Amino acid sequence: MKVSVIVIGDELLLGQVIDTNSGEIARHIAPYGWEVEDVQVVGDSAVEITRSIDRAFELSDVVLTTGGLGPTKDDITKRVLCDYFGGQLVEDAAVLENVKEVVGRRGFKLNKLTAAQAIVPTSCRVIQNRVGTAPIMWFERDGRVLVSMPGVPFETREMFQSEVFPQLLRKYHTDIAIEHAVLMVTDYTESGLAEKIAPWEEALPPHLHLAYLPKPGLIRLRIDGAHPDRGFIKAEVERGAAELRAMLGPAVLATADLTPAQILLKECGGHGVMLATAESCTGGNIAHELTLVPGSSEVFAGGIVSYSNEVKMRVLGVGADTLELNGAVSEPVVEEMAKGAIEATGAHLAVATSGIAGPGGGSEAKPVGTVCFGVALKGADGTVACKTAVAHFPGNRSRVIDASTTRALIMAVKMLRGQL
Repeated sequence: MKVSVIVIGDELLLGQVIDTNSGEIARHIAPYGWEVEDVQVVGDSAVEITRSIDRAFELSDVVLTTGGLGPTKDDITKRVLCDYFGGQLVEDAAVLENVKEVVGRRGFKLNKLTAAQAIVPTSCRVIQNRVGTAPIMWFERDGRVLVSMPGVPFETREMFQSEVFPQLLRKYHTDIAIEHAVLMVTDYTESGLAEKIAPWEEALPPHLHLAYLPKPGLIRLRIDGAHPDRGFIKAEVERGAAELRAMLGPAVLATADLTPAQILLKECGGHGVMLATAESCTGGNIAHELTLVPGSSEVFAGGIVSYSNEVKMRVLGVGADTLELNGAVSEPVVEEMAKGAIEATGAHLAVATSGIAGPGGGSEAKPVGTVCFGVALKGADGTVACKTAVAHFPGNRSRVIDASTTRALIMAVKMLRGQL
Protein backbone atom coordinates (compact mmCIF):
# COMPACT_ATOMS: atom_id res chain seq x y z
CA MET A 1 0.00 0.00 0.00
CA LYS A 2 1.33 3.42 -0.99
CA VAL A 3 0.89 6.37 1.38
CA SER A 4 1.40 10.08 0.75
CA VAL A 5 2.33 12.40 3.60
CA ILE A 6 1.67 16.14 3.75
CA VAL A 7 3.50 18.07 6.48
CA ILE A 8 1.87 21.44 7.14
CA GLY A 9 3.24 24.57 8.78
CA ASP A 10 5.04 27.81 7.97
CA GLU A 11 7.56 27.00 10.71
CA LEU A 12 8.76 24.03 8.66
CA LEU A 13 9.43 26.14 5.57
CA LEU A 14 11.23 28.73 7.70
CA GLY A 15 13.50 26.06 9.18
CA GLN A 16 12.33 26.79 12.72
CA VAL A 17 11.04 23.22 13.07
CA ILE A 18 12.35 20.08 11.40
CA ASP A 19 9.92 17.47 10.10
CA THR A 20 10.34 14.18 11.95
CA ASN A 21 6.77 12.95 11.49
CA SER A 22 7.14 11.67 7.93
CA GLY A 23 10.18 9.60 8.88
CA GLU A 24 8.41 8.22 11.94
CA ILE A 25 5.43 7.20 9.79
CA ALA A 26 7.65 5.60 7.14
CA ARG A 27 9.59 3.56 9.69
CA HIS A 28 6.44 2.33 11.39
CA ILE A 29 4.57 1.20 8.27
CA ALA A 30 7.49 -0.44 6.44
CA PRO A 31 7.35 -3.78 8.33
CA TYR A 32 3.76 -4.20 7.14
CA GLY A 33 4.64 -3.82 3.49
CA TRP A 34 3.37 -0.24 3.33
CA GLU A 35 5.57 2.54 2.04
CA VAL A 36 5.59 6.30 1.75
CA GLU A 37 5.25 7.23 -1.90
CA ASP A 38 5.57 10.99 -1.50
CA VAL A 39 6.21 13.65 1.14
CA GLN A 40 5.18 17.28 0.68
CA VAL A 41 5.99 20.16 3.02
CA VAL A 42 3.62 23.10 2.67
CA GLY A 43 2.95 26.30 4.56
CA ASP A 44 -0.26 27.46 6.20
CA SER A 45 -1.85 28.43 2.89
CA ALA A 46 -5.30 27.23 1.84
CA VAL A 47 -4.29 27.19 -1.81
CA GLU A 48 -1.10 25.20 -1.19
CA ILE A 49 -2.76 22.72 1.17
CA THR A 50 -5.55 22.07 -1.33
CA ARG A 51 -3.07 21.68 -4.16
CA SER A 52 -0.98 19.25 -2.11
CA ILE A 53 -4.05 17.10 -1.31
CA ASP A 54 -4.93 16.88 -5.02
CA ARG A 55 -1.39 15.80 -5.83
CA ALA A 56 -1.30 13.28 -2.97
CA PHE A 57 -4.53 11.59 -4.08
CA GLU A 58 -3.12 11.27 -7.60
CA LEU A 59 -0.34 9.14 -6.12
CA SER A 60 -1.99 7.26 -3.26
CA ASP A 61 -5.29 6.04 -1.87
CA VAL A 62 -4.15 6.97 1.65
CA VAL A 63 -3.07 10.51 2.53
CA LEU A 64 -1.75 11.47 5.96
CA THR A 65 -1.41 15.09 7.02
CA THR A 66 0.35 16.42 10.11
CA GLY A 67 0.22 19.94 11.49
CA GLY A 68 -1.90 23.03 11.14
CA LEU A 69 -4.41 21.92 13.77
CA GLY A 70 -3.47 24.27 16.60
CA PRO A 71 -5.87 26.70 18.30
CA THR A 72 -4.41 29.89 16.77
CA LYS A 73 -5.59 31.74 13.67
CA ASP A 74 -2.64 30.68 11.52
CA ASP A 75 -3.67 27.01 11.83
CA ILE A 76 -6.13 26.67 8.96
CA THR A 77 -5.95 22.96 8.07
CA LYS A 78 -9.29 22.14 9.64
CA ARG A 79 -11.12 24.80 7.64
CA VAL A 80 -9.39 23.76 4.40
CA LEU A 81 -10.37 20.12 4.92
CA CYS A 82 -13.96 21.12 5.61
CA ASP A 83 -14.04 23.02 2.31
CA TYR A 84 -12.38 20.13 0.49
CA PHE A 85 -14.61 17.32 1.78
CA GLY A 86 -17.76 19.33 2.42
CA GLY A 87 -19.92 19.62 5.53
CA GLN A 88 -19.93 22.24 8.25
CA LEU A 89 -17.74 23.06 11.24
CA VAL A 90 -19.63 22.21 14.43
CA GLU A 91 -18.74 21.60 18.05
CA ASP A 92 -18.42 17.92 18.93
CA ALA A 93 -19.39 17.22 22.55
CA ALA A 94 -17.19 14.13 22.83
CA VAL A 95 -14.18 16.02 21.52
CA LEU A 96 -14.83 18.84 23.98
CA GLU A 97 -14.88 16.39 26.88
CA ASN A 98 -11.59 14.90 25.68
CA VAL A 99 -10.04 18.37 25.39
CA LYS A 100 -11.17 19.22 28.94
CA GLU A 101 -9.66 15.98 30.24
CA VAL A 102 -6.32 16.53 28.52
CA VAL A 103 -6.08 20.15 29.69
CA GLY A 104 -7.05 19.13 33.21
CA ARG A 105 -4.33 16.45 33.34
CA ARG A 106 -1.78 19.09 32.44
CA GLY A 107 -2.94 21.38 35.24
CA PHE A 108 -4.13 24.19 32.97
CA LYS A 109 -7.37 26.12 32.76
CA LEU A 110 -9.41 25.65 29.60
CA ASN A 111 -9.63 28.84 27.54
CA LYS A 112 -11.79 29.70 24.52
CA LEU A 113 -9.12 29.02 21.93
CA THR A 114 -8.35 25.56 23.26
CA ALA A 115 -12.07 24.79 23.65
CA ALA A 116 -12.45 25.64 19.96
CA GLN A 117 -10.40 22.54 19.17
CA ALA A 118 -13.70 20.68 19.63
CA ILE A 119 -15.10 22.29 16.48
CA VAL A 120 -14.69 19.76 13.67
CA PRO A 121 -16.11 19.19 10.15
CA THR A 122 -19.29 17.12 9.97
CA SER A 123 -17.72 15.29 7.01
CA CYS A 124 -15.09 13.59 9.16
CA ARG A 125 -14.99 10.77 11.69
CA VAL A 126 -13.12 11.84 14.80
CA ILE A 127 -10.45 9.76 16.49
CA GLN A 128 -9.98 11.16 19.99
CA ASN A 129 -6.46 12.38 20.69
CA ARG A 130 -5.65 10.96 24.12
CA VAL A 131 -2.36 12.88 24.40
CA GLY A 132 -3.28 16.28 22.97
CA THR A 133 -6.11 18.70 22.33
CA ALA A 134 -6.20 18.62 18.52
CA PRO A 135 -8.60 15.87 17.36
CA ILE A 136 -7.58 13.45 14.64
CA MET A 137 -9.93 13.61 11.66
CA TRP A 138 -10.62 10.73 9.26
CA PHE A 139 -12.12 11.67 5.88
CA GLU A 140 -13.23 9.27 3.12
CA ARG A 141 -14.17 9.82 -0.50
CA ASP A 142 -14.46 7.29 -3.33
CA GLY A 143 -12.69 4.58 -1.36
CA ARG A 144 -9.77 6.83 -0.51
CA VAL A 145 -8.82 8.10 2.94
CA LEU A 146 -7.24 11.23 4.34
CA VAL A 147 -6.30 11.31 8.01
CA SER A 148 -5.38 14.65 9.55
CA MET A 149 -3.13 14.44 12.61
CA PRO A 150 -1.48 17.03 14.88
CA GLY A 151 2.03 18.21 14.13
CA VAL A 152 3.45 17.68 17.64
CA PRO A 153 5.77 14.69 17.08
CA PHE A 154 4.99 12.72 20.23
CA GLU A 155 1.24 13.12 19.63
CA THR A 156 1.55 11.97 16.02
CA ARG A 157 3.74 9.02 16.98
CA GLU A 158 1.52 7.84 19.83
CA MET A 159 -1.80 8.18 18.04
CA PHE A 160 -0.63 6.96 14.65
CA GLN A 161 0.83 3.78 16.09
CA SER A 162 -1.97 3.03 18.55
CA GLU A 163 -5.07 4.16 16.65
CA VAL A 164 -4.66 5.46 13.11
CA PHE A 165 -2.51 2.81 11.50
CA PRO A 166 -4.36 -0.17 13.04
CA GLN A 167 -7.58 1.23 11.57
CA LEU A 168 -5.92 1.69 8.17
CA LEU A 169 -4.70 -1.91 8.30
CA ARG A 170 -8.22 -3.13 8.96
CA LYS A 171 -9.64 -1.10 6.08
CA TYR A 172 -6.99 -2.09 3.56
CA HIS A 173 -6.50 -5.68 4.63
CA THR A 174 -4.26 -7.82 2.45
CA ASP A 175 -3.49 -11.53 2.42
CA ILE A 176 0.18 -10.90 1.68
CA ALA A 177 2.35 -11.89 4.65
CA ILE A 178 5.19 -9.54 5.56
CA GLU A 179 8.29 -10.63 7.46
CA HIS A 180 11.54 -8.84 8.16
CA ALA A 181 14.86 -9.24 9.93
CA VAL A 182 17.40 -6.62 11.05
CA LEU A 183 21.14 -6.87 11.52
CA MET A 184 23.13 -4.06 13.15
CA VAL A 185 26.54 -4.06 11.45
CA THR A 186 29.74 -2.21 12.36
CA ASP A 187 33.35 -2.15 11.06
CA TYR A 188 32.22 -1.36 7.50
CA THR A 189 31.46 1.71 5.45
CA GLU A 190 28.23 1.48 3.47
CA SER A 191 30.11 0.95 0.20
CA GLY A 192 32.50 -1.53 1.82
CA LEU A 193 29.60 -3.55 3.16
CA ALA A 194 27.85 -3.48 -0.21
CA GLU A 195 31.00 -4.86 -1.86
CA LYS A 196 31.34 -7.56 0.78
CA ILE A 197 27.83 -8.94 0.30
CA ALA A 198 27.36 -8.09 -3.39
CA PRO A 199 27.21 -11.72 -4.64
CA TRP A 200 24.67 -12.60 -1.96
CA GLU A 201 22.56 -9.52 -2.66
CA GLU A 202 22.58 -10.10 -6.44
CA ALA A 203 21.26 -13.63 -5.89
CA LEU A 204 18.27 -12.49 -3.80
CA PRO A 205 14.95 -13.95 -4.98
CA PRO A 206 12.21 -11.47 -5.94
CA HIS A 207 10.28 -12.01 -2.70
CA LEU A 208 13.18 -10.64 -0.63
CA HIS A 209 14.54 -7.11 -0.50
CA LEU A 210 17.60 -5.69 1.30
CA ALA A 211 17.85 -2.09 2.57
CA TYR A 212 20.91 -0.26 3.92
CA LEU A 213 20.18 2.27 6.69
CA PRO A 214 23.52 3.79 7.70
CA LYS A 215 24.58 6.18 10.43
CA PRO A 216 28.14 7.02 11.53
CA GLY A 217 29.78 3.86 12.84
CA LEU A 218 26.77 1.60 12.36
CA ILE A 219 24.72 0.23 9.49
CA ARG A 220 21.29 -1.28 9.89
CA LEU A 221 20.71 -4.02 7.32
CA ARG A 222 17.05 -4.81 6.87
CA ILE A 223 15.73 -7.85 5.02
CA ASP A 224 12.08 -7.55 4.01
CA GLY A 225 10.02 -10.40 2.62
CA ALA A 226 6.50 -10.52 1.16
CA HIS A 227 4.59 -13.64 0.07
CA PRO A 228 1.08 -15.14 0.43
CA ASP A 229 2.54 -18.08 2.39
CA ARG A 230 3.58 -16.78 5.83
CA GLY A 231 5.48 -19.91 6.78
CA PHE A 232 7.47 -19.81 3.55
CA ILE A 233 8.42 -16.14 3.75
CA LYS A 234 9.30 -16.36 7.44
CA ALA A 235 11.71 -19.20 6.68
CA GLU A 236 13.16 -17.31 3.71
CA VAL A 237 13.83 -14.17 5.76
CA GLU A 238 15.40 -16.19 8.56
CA ARG A 239 17.58 -18.03 6.05
CA GLY A 240 18.77 -14.75 4.54
CA ALA A 241 19.58 -13.30 7.95
CA ALA A 242 21.52 -16.42 8.94
CA GLU A 243 23.55 -16.25 5.73
CA LEU A 244 24.46 -12.62 6.36
CA ARG A 245 25.44 -13.37 9.95
CA ALA A 246 27.75 -16.13 8.75
CA MET A 247 29.33 -13.84 6.14
CA LEU A 248 29.86 -10.86 8.43
CA GLY A 249 30.81 -12.63 11.66
CA PRO A 250 31.80 -10.34 14.57
CA ALA A 251 30.81 -7.26 12.53
CA VAL A 252 27.19 -8.12 13.35
CA LEU A 253 26.64 -6.24 16.58
CA ALA A 254 23.03 -7.37 17.03
CA THR A 255 20.27 -9.27 15.23
CA ALA A 256 17.50 -6.90 16.31
CA ASP A 257 16.74 -3.25 15.70
CA LEU A 258 18.53 -1.89 18.78
CA THR A 259 20.50 1.25 19.54
CA PRO A 260 24.17 0.87 20.51
CA ALA A 261 23.19 1.78 24.06
CA GLN A 262 20.56 -0.97 24.16
CA ILE A 263 23.04 -3.47 22.77
CA LEU A 264 25.65 -2.58 25.39
CA LEU A 265 23.22 -2.70 28.29
CA LYS A 266 21.95 -6.08 27.15
CA GLU A 267 25.52 -7.34 26.84
CA CYS A 268 26.37 -6.07 30.32
CA GLY A 269 23.32 -7.82 31.73
CA GLY A 270 24.31 -11.05 30.04
CA HIS A 271 27.80 -10.88 31.48
CA GLY A 272 26.65 -9.74 34.92
CA VAL A 273 28.80 -6.60 34.92
CA MET A 274 28.16 -3.02 35.99
CA LEU A 275 29.03 -0.20 33.63
CA ALA A 276 30.40 3.32 34.15
CA THR A 277 31.40 6.22 31.90
CA ALA A 278 34.14 8.86 32.08
CA GLU A 279 33.50 11.57 29.52
CA SER A 280 35.27 14.70 28.43
CA CYS A 281 34.45 15.75 24.85
CA THR A 282 31.14 13.86 24.78
CA GLY A 283 29.98 15.83 27.82
CA GLY A 284 27.73 13.13 29.30
CA ASN A 285 26.13 12.13 26.00
CA ILE A 286 27.12 8.49 26.43
CA ALA A 287 25.46 8.38 29.85
CA HIS A 288 22.46 10.18 28.36
CA GLU A 289 22.04 7.52 25.66
CA LEU A 290 22.33 4.76 28.25
CA THR A 291 19.81 6.25 30.65
CA LEU A 292 17.28 6.75 27.86
CA VAL A 293 16.87 2.97 27.95
CA PRO A 294 14.30 1.72 30.49
CA GLY A 295 15.89 -0.55 33.09
CA SER A 296 19.41 0.83 32.52
CA SER A 297 19.85 1.28 36.28
CA GLU A 298 20.23 -2.47 36.61
CA VAL A 299 23.69 -2.33 34.99
CA PHE A 300 24.67 1.36 34.75
CA ALA A 301 26.48 2.46 37.88
CA GLY A 302 27.01 6.08 36.87
CA GLY A 303 29.01 8.55 34.82
CA ILE A 304 31.61 11.23 35.42
CA VAL A 305 31.86 14.26 33.13
CA SER A 306 35.51 15.21 33.62
CA TYR A 307 35.64 18.20 31.30
CA SER A 308 38.54 19.91 33.04
CA ASN A 309 41.98 18.45 33.69
CA GLU A 310 41.49 19.19 37.39
CA VAL A 311 38.45 16.89 37.54
CA LYS A 312 40.31 14.26 35.53
CA MET A 313 43.03 14.28 38.16
CA ARG A 314 40.95 14.77 41.31
CA VAL A 315 38.01 12.44 40.56
CA LEU A 316 39.44 9.92 38.11
CA GLY A 317 43.02 9.82 39.33
CA VAL A 318 44.62 10.79 36.03
CA GLY A 319 48.27 11.62 36.69
CA ALA A 320 49.48 15.19 36.27
CA ASP A 321 52.56 13.87 34.52
CA THR A 322 50.37 11.84 32.12
CA LEU A 323 48.49 14.99 31.16
CA GLU A 324 51.61 17.11 30.86
CA LEU A 325 53.48 14.58 28.76
CA ASN A 326 50.65 13.52 26.44
CA GLY A 327 47.96 16.18 26.60
CA ALA A 328 44.32 15.61 27.57
CA VAL A 329 43.47 14.21 24.14
CA SER A 330 45.62 11.11 24.24
CA GLU A 331 45.38 7.37 24.69
CA PRO A 332 47.31 7.30 27.98
CA VAL A 333 44.86 9.80 29.46
CA VAL A 334 41.69 7.94 28.40
CA GLU A 335 43.20 4.72 29.72
CA GLU A 336 43.64 6.29 33.14
CA MET A 337 40.17 7.87 32.91
CA ALA A 338 38.55 4.50 32.23
CA LYS A 339 40.45 2.79 35.03
CA GLY A 340 39.64 5.70 37.34
CA ALA A 341 35.93 5.36 36.58
CA ILE A 342 36.03 1.72 37.65
CA GLU A 343 37.78 2.71 40.86
CA ALA A 344 35.41 5.60 41.56
CA THR A 345 32.13 3.78 40.86
CA GLY A 346 32.87 0.13 41.65
CA ALA A 347 31.82 -0.85 38.12
CA HIS A 348 33.41 -3.71 36.20
CA LEU A 349 33.43 -2.01 32.79
CA ALA A 350 34.11 1.62 31.93
CA VAL A 351 34.39 3.63 28.74
CA ALA A 352 36.18 6.97 28.47
CA THR A 353 36.41 9.71 25.84
CA SER A 354 38.59 12.76 25.36
CA GLY A 355 38.74 14.75 22.16
CA ILE A 356 38.36 17.97 20.21
CA ALA A 357 34.74 18.43 19.14
CA GLY A 358 35.38 21.87 17.63
CA PRO A 359 34.93 24.20 16.00
CA GLY A 360 38.12 25.49 17.65
CA GLY A 361 40.86 23.89 19.73
CA GLY A 362 42.48 21.78 17.05
CA SER A 363 46.11 21.69 15.96
CA GLU A 364 48.12 20.17 13.14
CA ALA A 365 48.93 17.15 15.29
CA LYS A 366 45.42 16.87 16.74
CA PRO A 367 42.90 18.44 14.36
CA VAL A 368 39.26 19.10 15.18
CA GLY A 369 37.39 15.80 15.21
CA THR A 370 40.21 13.88 16.92
CA VAL A 371 38.80 11.68 19.70
CA CYS A 372 40.54 9.17 21.93
CA PHE A 373 38.70 6.23 23.48
CA GLY A 374 39.52 3.97 26.39
CA VAL A 375 37.63 0.88 27.56
CA ALA A 376 38.62 -0.84 30.81
CA LEU A 377 37.36 -4.19 32.09
CA LYS A 378 37.97 -5.56 35.57
CA GLY A 379 38.47 -9.30 35.68
CA ALA A 380 37.46 -11.79 38.36
CA ASP A 381 40.99 -11.66 39.78
CA GLY A 382 40.80 -7.89 40.21
CA THR A 383 43.14 -6.98 37.39
CA VAL A 384 41.99 -4.33 34.95
CA ALA A 385 42.59 -4.68 31.22
CA CYS A 386 42.30 -1.64 28.99
CA LYS A 387 42.11 -1.03 25.25
CA THR A 388 42.44 2.38 23.62
CA ALA A 389 41.89 3.83 20.16
CA VAL A 390 41.98 7.11 18.27
CA ALA A 391 39.48 8.21 15.61
CA HIS A 392 38.98 11.30 13.46
CA PHE A 393 35.40 12.37 12.77
CA PRO A 394 34.30 14.95 10.19
CA GLY A 395 31.46 17.40 10.65
CA ASN A 396 30.33 19.94 13.20
CA ARG A 397 30.48 19.70 16.99
CA SER A 398 27.20 17.85 17.32
CA ARG A 399 28.17 15.27 14.71
CA VAL A 400 31.54 14.64 16.35
CA ILE A 401 29.86 14.10 19.72
CA ASP A 402 27.25 11.76 18.27
CA ALA A 403 29.79 9.74 16.28
CA SER A 404 32.07 9.51 19.32
CA THR A 405 29.21 8.30 21.47
CA THR A 406 28.37 5.53 19.02
CA ARG A 407 32.04 4.47 18.72
CA ALA A 408 32.48 4.37 22.49
CA LEU A 409 29.40 2.21 23.03
CA ILE A 410 30.45 -0.21 20.29
CA MET A 411 33.96 -0.49 21.71
CA ALA A 412 32.51 -1.38 25.10
CA VAL A 413 30.39 -4.13 23.53
CA LYS A 414 33.42 -5.56 21.75
CA MET A 415 35.49 -5.43 24.93
CA LEU A 416 32.95 -7.62 26.68
CA ARG A 417 32.88 -10.00 23.73
CA GLY A 418 36.67 -10.26 23.63
CA GLN A 419 36.80 -8.72 20.16
CA LEU A 420 39.14 -5.79 20.94
